[in-house]
Amino acid sequence: MPFFETEFSGLIIFDPAVFEDSRGYFFESYNKKLFSENGIDAEFVQDNQSSSEYGVVRGLHFQMNPFAQSKLIRVLSGTILDVGVDIRKGSNTYGKVFYIELSEANRKQLFLPKGFAHGFSVLSAKAEVLYKCDGFYNKQSEEGILFNDPELNIDWQIPRDQIKISEKDRSNNLFNNVKTDFV
Repeated sequence: MPFFETEFSGLIIFDPAVFEDSRGYFFESYNKKLFSENGIDAEFVQDNQSSSEYGVVRGLHFQMNPFAQSKLIRVLSGTILDVGVDIRKGSNTYGKVFYIELSEANRKQLFLPKGFAHGFSVLSAKAEVLYKCDGFYNKQSEEGILFNDPELNIDWQIPRDQIKISEKDRSNNLFNNVKTDFV
């Protein structure tokens, strides 16, 4: 099966079957029926795409209920370190960090359920990232956790002096100060 569960409940890696020949390759990046049969019943309503250069760190982002989003993340070009932080109080993995390298070469995708903060760092010269969301963007409900929170101690695999981060993300809260309603 191309679906792999992780120690984080609901967080699933999708490794699609890729068909390659002299012309290139083909793969099914999403199939509602197949995903549903494997426990992913998200009804995706919005696609987001970003392009970033080496050293960019985006995140850690999430939206509060009732506007929370599950995401299906994949890389169209380049390589990223994708990061999820479990913010579901009472979860066995609450406050733990999940890492996975997603790339154009490995074609893996990550399903990140509601109740996770999400971010990524760009490890290649440039990367284009596409993620499907099962909820619409809602500015009033957006929250974030500081990318360099000392408690989470995330290794973005970028030297500190080469990290490029937005002012908005620099002003996110520390993990212990974030108020969430995920359980």
